[in-house]
Amino acid sequence: MKKIIFLSGTRADWGKIKPLIQKIKESKNLQYKIFACGMHLLELYGSTYMEIYKDGFDQVFLAKPYQAQERMDLALSECIAQFSAFIQDERPDMIVVHGDRLEALAGAIVGAFNNILVAHIEGGEVSGTIDESIRHSISKLAHLHFVANQKASSRLVQLGEKQDHIFVIGSPDLDVMNSSALPSLTEVCEHYHQIKAFDGEYAIFAYHPTTTEHKDLPSKLTQIFQALKESNQNFIIIYPNNDLGSDLIIKQIQTLENNARFAIFKSIKFESFLTLLKNAQFILGNSSAGVREAPFFGIPCINLGSRQNGRYEENPSILSCTENKNEILKAINTIPTLKSVRKEEFGDGKSAERFIQILRDSQVWDLPLQKNFVDVL
Repeated sequence: MKKIIFLSGTRADWGKIKPLIQKIKESKNLQYKIFACGMHLLELYGSTYMEIYKDGFDQVFLAKPYQAQERMDLALSECIAQFSAFIQDERPDMIVVHGDRLEALAGAIVGAFNNILVAHIEGGEVSGTIDESIRHSISKLAHLHFVANQKASSRLVQLGEKQDHIFVIGSPDLDVMNSSALPSLTEVCEHYHQIKAFDGEYAIFAYHPTTTEHKDLPSKLTQIFQALKESNQNFIIIYPNNDLGSDLIIKQIQTLENNARFAIFKSIKFESFLTLLKNAQFILGNSSAGVREAPFFGIPCINLGSRQNGRYEENPSILSCTENKNEILKAINTIPTLKSVRKEEFGDGKSAERFIQILRDSQVWDLPLQKNFVDVL
């Protein structure tokens, strides 16, 4: 019986790794445990650790929460200390981390330093801000790579990773997106009742800090929120992640609380968010959902700023513009003329099945812990 620890620090990575954990839960030869940390534990962002329990997982360890807006380097060190203590007690055979958050980096560091196999989900991708550096750092610490597409696989080879340690399984969130179990829009509106008033006519706004551009954030937010107010568009607004600058975004969001055109949520359950996205007129902001999930549904995206630079292929349904009021309003007015183009560049919805098949191969568990750089000749 192999024990696998999944580390989850945010509502976003939980939605992506949940299908993988479900397969482990159903397995007779593998057992799981979830280390919930980071944003999950912060009331300001909706205490989303509760969603893990609601989704039917009971093997969960709750880390000690750090403070909202704590410096990223200090939060990283605290997460390392807590996860290291947890690992000493659990003695897992594998640690699974996802993406490019500091919690995932903490998990990879602890695993690598304690001679435990580290598996990285969705490495080899590019994105703006410090996240890209974190993602590649995790990949260099990880022993196994479960990537979304061939392009990501090729980047890992460029980083010196062994080809036979890289597995293209697709993006696990597409497993959920392809599922017939997504709630209906009516069901979602019953739960998030503020949305009912929009009568199905709404867009989604999700904007996160770009930490390397922090000094420019106040002026950008002024432009963005002026555009939101002048657009005469209904918006579902979701709080940002907790990176440096999120407090400034939240303060701007709170100025819209008494405006009937804006339904504001600290967090929305992943499946409910997908239903809302699937039925939205468009999504506005700099979330990866705009350039990954939205194209899968054929939903237009107005992508703001540099945060998602290089993350997606050209698509006529993705409009990119700067955080400028006039540009944003022009893009919103352009939405009705856009051709809906569905793109599936991140998989086909069968990631979890591929994942569990790979873990059933006994050779995976015998991979060498000593990593060697592979030159691209």
